Parts: sequence; C-alpha cells; structure tokens
Amino acid sequence: MSDTRWLDEREARAWRALQHLRMPLELALNRQLAKDSGLSTADYSVLVALSEAPNHRLRARDLVRAVGWEKSRLSHHIRRMETRGLVTREECPTDARGAFIRLTAQGIVTIEQAAPGHVEAVRDLVIDRLTPEQLDSLAAIGEAVGAQLRAVGCPDAATAGEDDDEPPTTAVAPVVEEGCPSAARSVSLDLPFG
Repeated sequence: MSDTRWLDEREARAWRALQHLRMPLELALNRQLAKDSGLSTADYSVLVALSEAPNHRLRARDLVRAVGWEKSRLSHHIRRMETRGLVTREECPTDARGAFIRLTAQGIVTIEQAAPGHVEAVRDLVIDRLTPEQLDSLAAIGEAVGAQLRAVGCPDAATAGEDDDEPPTTAVAPVVEEGCPSAARSVSLDLPFG
C-alpha cells in the first residue's frame, strides 16, 4: 500500500467536483427529455445518430459505434423503440447477417420536436455557464480521459471502431452511457450486426 498515489487536495477537489456533477447532470437531462418529449437520453442518442446519417439509417454495427453501447443493449433498446414507432429494422441486401436501423417518419418528428428543448437544457446547464476558455478545457479534458478509457478497453461513441473499414457516425448530443463494453464478453443476439 505504500505505493498508492493518494490524491492531493487539488486532485481530490477536481475528482469530487466531477463526481458531484455527473449524476445530477444526467438526471437533469433525463428529466428534461422525459418531461418535454417522453424520451430518455438513450432514445435521444439513437435518434440523433440516425437523424444525422445519410437517408436516416445506419448499419446496426455502425449505430453501436455511434452511441458507444454494447450490441445487446442496442438490440433491446431498438426493439423498444420499434414498438413505439420511432425506428424500424431493415434487412441488409448485401449481408444476410447485417441489418439497417432506420428512423421512421414518427422518429423524425420526435427528434425535431425534442431537440430544441434538449439543446436549451444543455446550454442552460453547461455551455452558457462556461467561458470559451473553459469550454476548450472541458473538451480537452474529455478527449484526454476518453483516450485513456479507450486505451484500457472502453471505447467511446466518437472513436469506437476507428480501425474498421467504414468510419463511425458520431452523436453530437450528450449521451448517457452505462459503463464500458467488455471485449471478452460473448453475447447472443437476435438482432444481426454485420
């Protein structure tokens, strides 16, 4: 235990500030979306990724990368969103194992109605509270921590799968993630990801 690098006062202050910020911010954004549009932040992140994709559709594997989730989580979530008429699943004509996820007309209307209020909440809670220099620092901090998380096997939505042939699509809205995907975990899926 003598090798433990304990946090000094400055480091502990920064760490605690992050800890006390993360959960309330996620909760506030979830509440805003649920109240104003009946969406969760998970729904919103999927809708954003699809709304920004060509023809409002992505291969399921690319949507996994865009939202930074495990395949099983996306599969279950897409099933729930299909039931609500927000997205639809389409077969991939060139790969029997693959599938496309497409935004429906209702999904387009839903994201168009939800986005202004959500962006206003993000602006009110975070963006407008910071100076331009603080915004630059926040971006740099996110990028630095994100690089370390990727190095230990926790890809983020912006860079997961960069070594693949096809570039990932990235969400530009705040995304709530539930931990890191485990590369060693094997999951049986009923939604093909090709």
